[in-house]
Amino acid sequence: MNDLNASPSEIGMRAPANVMRLERMGASFQTRLSFMRSLIRRMAREHWGFERRRFDVDEDGYGVSVFVVHTPERAYSLVVFTNALDPEKRTDRVIADAWDATFNLFDGIPAESDIKRLAENTPKQEAGRFRPSELVLARANKSLRLFEHIVSSLADGNQPDMDLVSSVGYLMRTTAVYGSGKFGCADRAKIADRPETRGAFQVEMLAVYLFRWFTMDLVEHVAQARGKGHAVRLNDDIKRYLGIGNATGLGMAPFLVKHPVLIHNWVSARETALARVRSLRQPVGGSLEVFRQTLISAIRHIDEWHVDDTLQTDRITRLRSDMADLSVWSGDTLEREFPWEAIFRHASGNYSLEGQELTVALLLEPHGALIDDLADELYAGDGPGLDPVMTIGQVRGLIASHYGWALKIDFAEPSAQQNFWYYSEDKLEPRLSPRNPDYGIEMEMPLAMGRDVAKLSGILENVEGSQSVGGFLRERPEFRHTLRRIQTVALHPYAEINNNLIDAGVRPIDMLRFKLAFFGASKFDPKSDRWTRICMYQGAPMPHELAQVNVDSWAYPVKPVMV
Repeated sequence: MNDLNASPSEIGMRAPANVMRLERMGASFQTRLSFMRSLIRRMAREHWGFERRRFDVDEDGYGVSVFVVHTPERAYSLVVFTNALDPEKRTDRVIADAWDATFNLFDGIPAESDIKRLAENTPKQEAGRFRPSELVLARANKSLRLFEHIVSSLADGNQPDMDLVSSVGYLMRTTAVYGSGKFGCADRAKIADRPETRGAFQVEMLAVYLFRWFTMDLVEHVAQARGKGHAVRLNDDIKRYLGIGNATGLGMAPFLVKHPVLIHNWVSARETALARVRSLRQPVGGSLEVFRQTLISAIRHIDEWHVDDTLQTDRITRLRSDMADLSVWSGDTLEREFPWEAIFRHASGNYSLEGQELTVALLLEPHGALIDDLADELYAGDGPGLDPVMTIGQVRGLIASHYGWALKIDFAEPSAQQNFWYYSEDKLEPRLSPRNPDYGIEMEMPLAMGRDVAKLSGILENVEGSQSVGGFLRERPEFRHTLRRIQTVALHPYAEINNNLIDAGVRPIDMLRFKLAFFGASKFDPKSDRWTRICMYQGAPMPHELAQVNVDSWAYPVKPVMV
């Protein structure tokens, strides 16, 4: 259905062909359904308890720390190791073998023997040995410029310069956060049925939240040691404004292809939420004021979003124009029937993709009572198995319905198959490189779904429509993976990226931003078309504030004004 031509009574979800294009995916923003946002709400709702159990660090901040969170049913512990780092070894690249901090999220409260074991292995990261008691393995580096500035300022009895704080936004940034069975850590199955970890990436997001708390205590500790009696504590508003940085590259991208049912569930939840909001005839209690205030915050937040990347700078400039228009245009619209649908249509017809997607996020923000239940659906089981009884004729129909975009691509053109995805030998991390027909093709990852479906479609033209999938696969078993994928997408239409992922012009960063937005990230700062820096939990309440503040008021943090 064409959203722009729909009447309010016909409002439905946006079509997958519209939503699952890389260009739009690469314009994604966090929403109130994002994983960090839903985790913070759960923490506050269930009155989680927080405890700094151990903080054995020297005057320079080097040592071991244990920060514990108590949920209604169990405890989780962040075990952090900090050490001096040779400047020549400081890098955000995955090839690094030393970091300022390494840490685990431990299932329960570690005994001294656990901490000793982790001390021997966690700093080694991939080269270490881990057990199912470890749910997350991660590492991070300081933002040296900001960390040192804040230490020096606090040690001298002053608060830091807010322009510098705003330009960075975090004291430390993670360079990898591993879970779900990586390197011997606990498999997903161990925690999949726990209420607090059932949702997508909840243990990883919990580890990052606890690590953010740790970085605040660390910078204050070093400042106190340096300044002695002159040092002051970091202002609470500044603490809240500081998040955790992250540097993310190609390693994250293949996840979106390899977990089709999960990705469908993420997008379906968001699109269902949007359809619910657009279908409201009249605003519900307080939503108009929340929308207005959130829009004001979003405009200020975007004004503080600065990057070096020329393309993203241009997109931010257009986004500012879009939001300025929305601020004016939405004034009278909010008083009419179906105001949210009117705003959605106006944005869809007039704004850039970033403007459209930020408008979607803004429309969801005032409607927690209507949509927050959908955050409980952002997980997935194993997905459907292959249906061998389906006929080839039915398969051809599914290809026509869901893969028309792939059939339009001429894969005989060299540019259409210029790249291929593979795992690097040294770090077992995904990579994207130009295709060499004489070398490495046997290592290609099965991520080129458009090419594979188009190839199968050509073969099926000469197969009897009444033949079963099982019968066909007895002769051509190499297409089992592709046939199962087609059947899966038929049941889960948001599962497939509607682009050729091996094309010469593919921009993996669009995949990264899409996934990171679902995490709840902000301040996307592209460093190339293959990696980006972001900020996580910027503006989020600190642990001691969860019972005191509106835990959904931090979506668009702005620089605090110091007086």
